[in-house]
Amino acid sequence: MIKRQTTAIIGLGSMGYGMAQSLLQAQHVTHGFDIAPEKVEAFAAEGGAQGVLADVAGTADAIVVAVLNAAQTASVLFGDAGLVPQLKPGTVVLACATVPPDFARAMEARCGEYGVLYLDAPISGGSVKAAKGQLSIMASGTPEAFAAARSALDAMAETVFELGDAAGAGSAMKAVNQLLAGVHIATMAEALTFGMTQGVEPADFVDVISKCAGTSWMLENRAPHIVAGDYTPHSTVNIWPKDLGIVLDIAKSAQFSAPITAAAMQQYLAAAGMGLGAEDDAAVAKVYARNAGLTLPGQDEA
Repeated sequence: MIKRQTTAIIGLGSMGYGMAQSLLQAQHVTHGFDIAPEKVEAFAAEGGAQGVLADVAGTADAIVVAVLNAAQTASVLFGDAGLVPQLKPGTVVLACATVPPDFARAMEARCGEYGVLYLDAPISGGSVKAAKGQLSIMASGTPEAFAAARSALDAMAETVFELGDAAGAGSAMKAVNQLLAGVHIATMAEALTFGMTQGVEPADFVDVISKCAGTSWMLENRAPHIVAGDYTPHSTVNIWPKDLGIVLDIAKSAQFSAPITAAAMQQYLAAAGMGLGAEDDAAVAKVYARNAGLTLPGQDEA
């Protein structure tokens, strides 16, 4: 049986908007907030609850923070108009951005000073799954935080991994995931364009490799974007210098060498330098294509 809660989601980007839709579909009273007014208006037109954040905060059972990074998360929670001091004790904050584990632990401690529960809850699955309530959530926090967040988690996620009774473990696992995801996308782009130098058409690459041992979820999800010449952003190039930067910072603090991650990072930085930062992250293939003098599908039509 659905436990109907009042939930506010902060950040209506490609992931946050879908998460808000999933909460709404699960019959939560769902308020959506974003710095872009048109996104707030669009969500309200779909049935999102209306109201000013300062008024909504004190009535919310759960706050879902789906912003870009640690700095934005900290600003939402404890900035000049920070939410946490306005929340009633027992409200749970679900923090979904990719952040360093130490940051998650610090936020949990600060929230606790106000009697507010904190769930370290980074997400994976992409915007399409976000809108279908089919995300994977790598969560850690106290049993009380999990209990308070359960209804929201059930609405947004197909799989919730409960990784520990304190914040930090969820973010650590997300860093591992992002290492693999970022490397897989860059490697897919390298393999696809390498194949082109040998006369392998991108569409044939997808048809064959997706059924062979060299495949990955990222290959199967992103390579079709290149075949279609469609770089509408579901996850942007600009996300990866941030997320792989977090991975490399954690690795440095652990005195761990991560050379493959570092090599992938350079390809995303090159893509951003080409002005592709706001495009779908499959656009990293354009770096390889430029360097090899290749023409990707759709490029000769531009």
